[in-house]
Amino acid sequence: MAGMMRRYAGPLAFGIGGVLILITLGVWQVQRLAWKNEIVAAIEARLSGEPGAVPLTPTEQDHEYFRVRAKGALLPGELHVYTSVPPFGVGYLVIAPMQLEDGRRILVDRGFVPIDQKDALRRTGPYTVEGALMWPDETDGFTSPPDQDQNLWFARDVPLMAAALGTEPVLLVAAASDDAEAPLARPVGVNIRNPHLEYAVTWFGLAIVWALMTGYLLWRIKRRTN
Repeated sequence: MAGMMRRYAGPLAFGIGGVLILITLGVWQVQRLAWKNEIVAAIEARLSGEPGAVPLTPTEQDHEYFRVRAKGALLPGELHVYTSVPPFGVGYLVIAPMQLEDGRRILVDRGFVPIDQKDALRRTGPYTVEGALMWPDETDGFTSPPDQDQNLWFARDVPLMAAALGTEPVLLVAAASDDAEAPLARPVGVNIRNPHLEYAVTWFGLAIVWALMTGYLLWRIKRRTN
């Protein structure tokens, strides 16, 4: 009897340990799912709220996705961010400086233009716009630096763009404006990957498979000892 228990001990401990680890990973993913859902819900609540004025000291931590309505004037000069927008193809996001009624200057992502409209004349002067504040995280070690001589950018780098246009490092992504000929607006939406439910199902499924394999192994051991 003692010998049989010794033969079972190793596989049983290995099986139980593996199942517990896999279940723990599944529970962790469920917790991550709840955390991500809270983030998405908070963003959706901000984007669905009534627009307010641009805060006096906007920050990414406190005001990202904050809906605003701003009045002021579009200033000369704009930056062009190379991008692709299905189904329109490749083109540019037009980033322009805007002076608010209180004198502050911010960046406005006016929207998308096709590649052949990069240097077309666009409206400046009095301007009213609604949209959301954003601090896009689009740069990494593989992002090419902008070619400022050709006015060609490869990401919306807010601090660098603000320095180039002489504004605060604040970006308002337009959803609508009083410019009838404005570029195609690309309103901010919730674009956060949330695959944690699939991950949780995978881990729990592996736990079931591990338990079944452990049971099969113990059955094989029992058969050999009979």
